[in-house]
Amino acid sequence: MKRRKVVIALGGNAIQSGDASAIAQQTALEKTAEQLAKFIENDVDIVIAHGNGPQVGNILLQQKAADCEKNPAMPLDTCGAMSQGMIGYWMQNAIDKMLKKHHIQRDVATILTRVVVDANDPAFMNPTKPIGPFYTEEEAKRLMNDTGAVFKEDAGRGWRRVVPSPKPVSIHEHHIINSLVEDRDIVIAVGGGGVPVMETEQDLIGVEAVIDKDFAAQKLAELVDADTLIILTAVDNVYVNFNKPNQKKLEHTSIAELEQYITEDQFAPGSMLPKVQAAIDFANSGDGRQTIITSLDQAYEALEGKAGTIVSKKGALTLV
Repeated sequence: MKRRKVVIALGGNAIQSGDASAIAQQTALEKTAEQLAKFIENDVDIVIAHGNGPQVGNILLQQKAADCEKNPAMPLDTCGAMSQGMIGYWMQNAIDKMLKKHHIQRDVATILTRVVVDANDPAFMNPTKPIGPFYTEEEAKRLMNDTGAVFKEDAGRGWRRVVPSPKPVSIHEHHIINSLVEDRDIVIAVGGGGVPVMETEQDLIGVEAVIDKDFAAQKLAELVDADTLIILTAVDNVYVNFNKPNQKKLEHTSIAELEQYITEDQFAPGSMLPKVQAAIDFANSGDGRQTIITSLDQAYEALEGKAGTIVSKKGALTLV
């Protein structure tokens, strides 16, 4: 029987929730690792993707604070790579601790992942992803004039730099990742959506952009031929008419049903919409594939078809 292969997308806010200290984030990851034990004990091969929004934001603040002629601030792609290494290190330690506790013999590795984007992606013409610290309007306009970066006013809280958020075209390290998974290793990859790069005839060039981690996880799940993509969020299920008297919980749902809900503007653009779009893309990418959107606490039960919102072509597929 074919082993189950699952890509799990973990949000950056699940790692840092208020307390930005290293100890607090490592403690959060230990709790996460314990939830993942169910997958490993039940012989499921997993690749873990994760967000990095709070972490890379703090790195950018640190870079700004220390910026000077002798210690220039690093560019965004390099800061993204820093966050991949930092979170990957913490997560490896947390998973190793969990494996020892459960007497499981498996290896875990973080792959610093470069994600290829298209130079012609329309996102480059319309930067929308806010990053880094807040500035006054005067400061932002001065920085735009000095650096050429784009800044926009952010919900009355001040001005922030905005960068493109292009769709992933390929995962440069997907062959390495798949080889490790085939050897039964636990892999941490596409951290923070991966480091965005463009391909030239000679090399790969880092790009000042941020890739949505759910779309990066979806592309990776395709390329490693996963059965299931699990997108973890703060709620157990996707809802329509959310927080209204006629709120409805989605359980087993089809691509066509979700596409209809998108036309009705049922999902918030900066919140659930990209998760639903990534879910559709993966479920639509091959026969027998499904996406699950749920909370960390319900993740394994959802894989068994007992929880969460499960998305497939026809709306009734589970891989138990």
